[in-house]
Amino acid sequence: MWVKLNYYVKRFSIFLIAAVLIAGLVGCYRLRPCPTPTPSQNLKIRTWYDLNAVRSNLAGNHTLMNDLDSGTPGYEELASPTANRGKGWQPIVVLHPYCPTPFTGLMGTFNGQGHEIRDLFINRPDEDFVGLFGYANGVIKDIGVVNASVTGDGTYSYSGGVGALVAANAGLVSNCYSTGNVSGRSSVGGLVGGNSGLVSNCYSTGNVSGDSCVGGLVGENGALCIVTSSYSTASVSGSAEVGGLVGSNAGTVSNSSCTGRVTGNDYVGGLVGYNGASGFPAIVTNSYSSANVTGNKYVGGLVGENGFLWTDVDEDSTVSNSYSAGNVTGDEYVGGLAGWNHGGAATNSSWDTQTSGQSTSAGGTGKTTAEMKNIATFRDAGWNIIAVGLNETDSVYIWNIVDGVTYPFLSWQSTT
Repeated sequence: MWVKLNYYVKRFSIFLIAAVLIAGLVGCYRLRPCPTPTPSQNLKIRTWYDLNAVRSNLAGNHTLMNDLDSGTPGYEELASPTANRGKGWQPIVVLHPYCPTPFTGLMGTFNGQGHEIRDLFINRPDEDFVGLFGYANGVIKDIGVVNASVTGDGTYSYSGGVGALVAANAGLVSNCYSTGNVSGRSSVGGLVGGNSGLVSNCYSTGNVSGDSCVGGLVGENGALCIVTSSYSTASVSGSAEVGGLVGSNAGTVSNSSCTGRVTGNDYVGGLVGYNGASGFPAIVTNSYSSANVTGNKYVGGLVGENGFLWTDVDEDSTVSNSYSAGNVTGDEYVGGLAGWNHGGAATNSSWDTQTSGQSTSAGGTGKTTAEMKNIATFRDAGWNIIAVGLNETDSVYIWNIVDGVTYPFLSWQSTT
């Protein structure tokens, strides 16, 4: 219980930390003079040296012109296992003792143009804000981080987590992906460590491991923040609040999915490990998981726990129009869809009783495999769904299904 209490003391402090960061950006110039930022160039990035120059041009609009990898100039010096005395890449983030300055500011962008940054190596197990970008509140789009090896700490939660692309996102991350290995202690995600902005149309594969708030795509999704139209196939492991897509959600997860394997101790879910927030809506909607889930306590095929521990009733924590179909095993408070429901709600949602191995759930309705592949099951529940042929999609609807053949899938996905 004390372990869980400590987690939520930490979660409450997130908002205080975020307020301090904002005050640092807006008000610290009145309280104490901050360094005057130099005008930023707009960089055309072709080498690791060019990428490294972003840290001196934080408000610029930068463009990646080609792939970067272990053979690109600057790799050995800046991003290899021997760079920076074995620590590898130094994350792009400028932190002042009393006036933190994040990457890009409010107007900057980093446009990957569909290119990849490969072979990134970071070994900083005692540091926070660990990723290609340590902190970002601009726009990062159209980029892949491939074959990454990233190790950090992340004890400041989503204000300074660990992620292959971004440790802490306060802006927009879209059309991005990551592969490789990411590890840390808290707020550890395959792509983004902690999100206090928007993550859209992204995916991750590989291996993600940590202690608390560990997710295949995002470690911790903050209140009023969004993860949407994204997926993960990563293998995820941790101790508490471990999810195939998001470890801990206090915002919104929508139109997203995950496969793979999720292993943890407490609050372990195929899609989201812990879905809850105090005073803020914590929502999972139009999403699914087919991940195999293994844990000890509060283990669910979709969500480990739905609700907030400190309140008797938290109607803001909801799961709707979602399902799970993976195998689920655990010791206490184990469910096909949700392991434990603490005042939250699960509506129009179901789980496969046969593939999950679970006949009960803290929310949702159990269905056979045949029922889960029958459009009537979901149409009768009010889903926005239509039957399509194999290898076909209909983007007018949120959900598609090959009736009698497949489980429902999101219309932005494909059956191929």
